[in-house]
Amino acid sequence: MPKFKYFTFLIILTASFTHAQILHKDLKDKNILVVYGGWEGHKPKLFAEKIVSWLREKKANVYVSDTTSIYTNAKLMKKLDLIIQHITMSEISENQIDNLTKTIKNGVGLAGCHGGLGDSFRNDVDFQYMVGGQFVKHPGDNINYKVNISSEKDPITKDIDDFNLTSEQYYMHVDPALEVLATTKFTGKHDPWIKGVVIPVVWKKYYGKGRVFYNSIGHSIENFDIPEVWEMTTRGIIWACK
Repeated sequence: MPKFKYFTFLIILTASFTHAQILHKDLKDKNILVVYGGWEGHKPKLFAEKIVSWLREKKANVYVSDTTSIYTNAKLMKKLDLIIQHITMSEISENQIDNLTKTIKNGVGLAGCHGGLGDSFRNDVDFQYMVGGQFVKHPGDNINYKVNISSEKDPITKDIDDFNLTSEQYYMHVDPALEVLATTKFTGKHDPWIKGVVIPVVWKKYYGKGRVFYNSIGHSIENFDIPEVWEMTTRGIIWACK
């Protein structure tokens, strides 16, 4: 084999191997906290049960709580690798949010989806600053819309094509510093003044030393039966886990 072709082959092989390592990073023995609650319309307990089942299949050490008071458990927070939160609206105390943001800044990952992370604690701007966005509207409620993959090379979205689904199309106020992985465009059918506006659907970012992953899809548990949705969600969780 000519030297140039052999060198090219090695580059492709190495890149493929690295990509596979990232996607299939072992969660075994990782300490992961799943916190759920808030508005029952998003079925937080069902989401928690689904994600906990998957994490246990991956041999992670899983801790589960239905209250944000867990964020003041200093001993537990110090040992964590990742927090997955699914709490729509609700409220959080100053002590709890201080402990949570400090934990993420120090290197623990944060992941979540839909209103469980993008519409939590509406009055807490520190939380919104950490997540990188805040839900404000879903014009038309459950509609058919398209998700466009923005990054074909990122491990979270690699080999995933654009797709359509019927659910809530989240219109969000977002941080311009996000690393956007997928977007959606609004047609203006329901609110004409937003015709053509492109809003992030999936993103990742850093908050201090901590990795933050968010996917705005997830209004119903059935959304996670869509292969692209589940794949991006689980890959994002893996990426966020330090």
